[in-house]
Amino acid sequence: MSITQDTSVSGSWVGPLIASVVTVPAAFFAYIIGCLTPMACDSCDGAEAEHFNRRFDTAFPLLQVGLLASLVLLLVSWGLPQTEKNAARRAVCAVLAPSIVAFSFLLFTAMVPSPN
Repeated sequence: MSITQDTSVSGSWVGPLIASVVTVPAAFFAYIIGCLTPMACDSCDGAEAEHFNRRFDTAFPLLQVGLLASLVLLLVSWGLPQTEKNAARRAVCAVLAPSIVAFSFLLFTAMVPSPN
């Protein structure tokens, strides 16, 4: 009996499960923090407020796209068939999902200036 590429792999659900446990709460908190960030500059006025708004208006859509991409990768990691052929793809998608959340949030915080 030989193993083919379409052989079902046991335990291939572990990677997507761990990725789900990490990605979903991290994405939720990153989004909430992103939504609450404009309140940091409530007392800003003039040029400082304009600078903050311009940077935030660029950074927040990038955060949203990154979070959406991570959730798509998470769904792909669950949706790929549990075969030996797709084992590596499932693992890569499962690892990339929380990594993209972290990268998107770090990019967001780097782009938005902290008010003085």
